[in-house]
Amino acid sequence: MLFSINKNSHTSIQEQLRNTIVAAILNGQLEGGVRLPSTRRLSFDLSVSRTTVVLVYEKLVEDGFLISANRSGFRVREGLPGVSRGGVMPEGGSEKTSLDWQSRFKKKPGQQSNIVKPANWQDYKYPFVYGQPDPVLFPLAAWRECSRQAMSELAMREWTTDAFAQDDPQLVNEIRTKLLPKRGVYADESEILITSGAQNALFLIAAQLMARGTVVGVEDPGYPDARNIFSIQGAELVPIPLDREGACLFGKAKACDYLFLTPSHHSPTNIRMSEERKTAFLKMASLHDQIIIEDDYESDIHFQDNPSLALKALDQTARVIYVGSLSKSIFPGLRLGYIVADRVLISELRAFRRLMLRHAPSNNQRTTSLFIALGYHDTYIRKLHRIYKERREIMKDCLDKDLPGLCRIPDVGGTSFWMQGNEVMDAENLARRALEKEVVIEPGHLHFFEPEKNRNFFRLGFSSIDGARIPDGIRAIASLMSTV
Repeated sequence: MLFSINKNSHTSIQEQLRNTIVAAILNGQLEGGVRLPSTRRLSFDLSVSRTTVVLVYEKLVEDGFLISANRSGFRVREGLPGVSRGGVMPEGGSEKTSLDWQSRFKKKPGQQSNIVKPANWQDYKYPFVYGQPDPVLFPLAAWRECSRQAMSELAMREWTTDAFAQDDPQLVNEIRTKLLPKRGVYADESEILITSGAQNALFLIAAQLMARGTVVGVEDPGYPDARNIFSIQGAELVPIPLDREGACLFGKAKACDYLFLTPSHHSPTNIRMSEERKTAFLKMASLHDQIIIEDDYESDIHFQDNPSLALKALDQTARVIYVGSLSKSIFPGLRLGYIVADRVLISELRAFRRLMLRHAPSNNQRTTSLFIALGYHDTYIRKLHRIYKERREIMKDCLDKDLPGLCRIPDVGGTSFWMQGNEVMDAENLARRALEKEVVIEPGHLHFFEPEKNRNFFRLGFSSIDGARIPDGIRAIASLMSTV
């Protein structure tokens, strides 16, 4: 059992076996001097190649965990530093405590409502989840090539040292010269800050600019995490309603200190803000001394020949703080984003970020900069455009046929459909029942300021599901909704 492996795991057998042996040595299960099973015996017991076991043993010898002696096999090296001495578990277990932690918390983010999806959503047959890519589409060979180049001796000299508060200049330059101009945004190096994703960008902005009494206008419906981030800083949130042109200018909006907008295509409805509305918001911000926070999420995914420019592109007075994400256009686990704003604000955000995490991992920044510089990012985006457009058309036809009248077709971009059932439908209940049919959907009520009054909304993403599976998945949802 000590050397058990899982042949259905995505981790290679060699890596599993090495991890198991190293863990057993470090936690004291395999003590110094103990002889390991012979390579022949272990390969037989695990039903794996003897070569696999030999390679693992030899690498562990090379790394100093094992020693090999003629005719005596492999043994655990004695005197290894960092090996557990087998401490005693406190009586009653490790969870026993008399401390009242709740009374000590100054903020309680654990009590906020967040969008959740099954951790194993990839195991479901019809994953209509939002914000997750299809791993089959990602150019893994290209990313490996960029990673290999980033790991060259010359490159490593640049990024292995502590950069303190600075970002990888190559990544900043790629964002400045290749990504931002596509959105009509032009900035110099002093106006760009790399973040650990768009959420981290919003947190930095909120922590630096917002406090109790700050009034922030947020779209309703809108991005729940933005509301949570702003509210945990003590900000007073004002709902901004929508119409066919996007977020509305209305009386309360004029009284806000900050406005959080997703103008390129609104989250979650995919409505695109009209050019007239953009101009009106900029005029209002200038007139009332307001700042606009623009989340330009999924700006790379559009279905029109002339996508609209970012709001930041129209900004002449530095009143727009632009937030972009590489996690959406490359892969979510990358956790890289960026802020574009006035250099005075960027300077303070950089100093504040240094107190949190100094900077995003330099190796990821360098690999990403190469991925963009060598053209792989553009090639990948073009591929996503083509495939997502195909999936969008398939889903549109299926929704028109099986769930007519429930959605506004996203004609501008994005990777999802925003759905509205009848007034008595409960999307959370629908989502639970759908899981039984191997279908994953996202209830939409948490996007609203008043979630209990909007329980008949849900979102269907098409970025992570193969187009061939969409029709059966939509029919499964339709059959469930017919019984509501």
